[in-house]
Amino acid sequence: MIETGPMYFNGIYHLFYQYNPFGSVWGNIVWAHSVSKDMINWLPLDNAIKPSKPFDKNGCWSGSATILPGNKPVILYTGIDLEHRQVQNIAFPKNLSDPYLTEWERPDYNPIIVPDGINASSFRDPTTAWRGSDGYWRILVGNKRGSRGMALLYKSRDFKKWTKKQHPLHSGARSGMWECPDFFPVSLKGKEGLDTSARGSHVKYILKMSLDLTRFDYYTVGKYNEEKDQYVPDNTSPDNSTGLRYDYGNFYASKTFFDAGKNRRILWGWANESDYKEQENARGWAGIQMIPRSVWLHKNGRQLMQWPIEEVENLRGRQVHLRNVPLKKENVVQVKGVTAAQADVEVTFHIPSLKNAEAFDPTWVDAERLCGKMDSTVQGGIGPFGLLTLGSSNLEEYTAVYFRVFRNKHKPVVLMCNGGPRSSLRTNLYKPSFGGFVDAKLAKGKLSLRTLIDHSVVEGFGAGGKTVVSSRAYPTLAVGKDAHLFAFNNGTTTVIIRRLKAWNMARPLKMN
Repeated sequence: MIETGPMYFNGIYHLFYQYNPFGSVWGNIVWAHSVSKDMINWLPLDNAIKPSKPFDKNGCWSGSATILPGNKPVILYTGIDLEHRQVQNIAFPKNLSDPYLTEWERPDYNPIIVPDGINASSFRDPTTAWRGSDGYWRILVGNKRGSRGMALLYKSRDFKKWTKKQHPLHSGARSGMWECPDFFPVSLKGKEGLDTSARGSHVKYILKMSLDLTRFDYYTVGKYNEEKDQYVPDNTSPDNSTGLRYDYGNFYASKTFFDAGKNRRILWGWANESDYKEQENARGWAGIQMIPRSVWLHKNGRQLMQWPIEEVENLRGRQVHLRNVPLKKENVVQVKGVTAAQADVEVTFHIPSLKNAEAFDPTWVDAERLCGKMDSTVQGGIGPFGLLTLGSSNLEEYTAVYFRVFRNKHKPVVLMCNGGPRSSLRTNLYKPSFGGFVDAKLAKGKLSLRTLIDHSVVEGFGAGGKTVVSSRAYPTLAVGKDAHLFAFNNGTTTVIIRRLKAWNMARPLKMN
């Protein structure tokens, strides 16, 4: 269920996604289609694009949606043709007066872009188009040459005939195939989103690629030279697989779009399964969409901020809260009164003193490995402290979302982790402790965490959305009403829950 062409059109949100109508395994890929008025409650429609033409007979793979002048939506997607080449195709709504755009037509002049002189098995996922000051439309297509990943750039005056630029917009050595590239402007001022064709002195750009080698998404912040059609990352983060990520957990093949209704940029991401194939087949589905997020550039201009869209708060029900609760060494406090299998939790921790923080080893560059080495059971000076979500009554099972604070020369180093081997009693599951570092100054000793819990999904937002870490969990005991929520501290330094709010979350409904 990889999202492929999200868009906002005439008051309706559309989500197109990769889908196998015949099972939970990869294959028979179509563009499924659902619509919503709030991105929370959805109405599934008939599949929008199905393999049936010579240019997509063997699959309709990922792509994007663009709103053309005159308020006309168009879809670009990768088709697998009769020769099993990856080619780029176009589709239009059959009836613009249909508010849900249920039917789509593919003109016979497809494919509009073919892999001339390009590896035809590594040529996919066209981006949302943007229009330059010269009147030409531009798109990116993911590609690789040898081990070098790249975002090929194509230009068109009429959105029908496309010409490849000699050089890619950007590329990366030893990065492998760049899947699902995304390229969009962000404002240097405030949280407002920008249309993909926006430009000016108030704008920076984000280039994101999904690396097939690692199955993670990476991005850089940089500048775009339209005259040269060249993107140059700022020298503020690594331009490789050690760089910035939207999410340092189970999150891949993401896509953004501009929400003109609320003037914001929305990020969709996909989480894969790590369950047994037999369980996936029994359920009849595999892979889920994460909660959509608003994204904007942090005021320092060095990274993106992310936060669940405000509409998710409409699902909040009963609230419970804690205030000024000290968490001493090896202390666990149950948060009672909340339906812990489906909850929204916001907590602010206060660290009274940093003097007991352990020294940070500069060789600890891999946060996920560090979380695995120092999981929630390994006592530290400051931390681990945080939440034990999807916990069984006696804590045989739990998915831990937590922080550790280390001492460094210039400022503290904050590690954030999510997941871990105790998330399920089932053996032979992939149960990593995902992790990322948080660029937090710990002003006045405060550190915040918001956690969305939804049965098998735990999304953690650290420091107001500076770092996000998500995981999947498959508990055997902590299921439904038998799931519990705890706050904990396994560090020698007492940490205080300054404020904790938790809400029961209702189930989304089908849109009326």
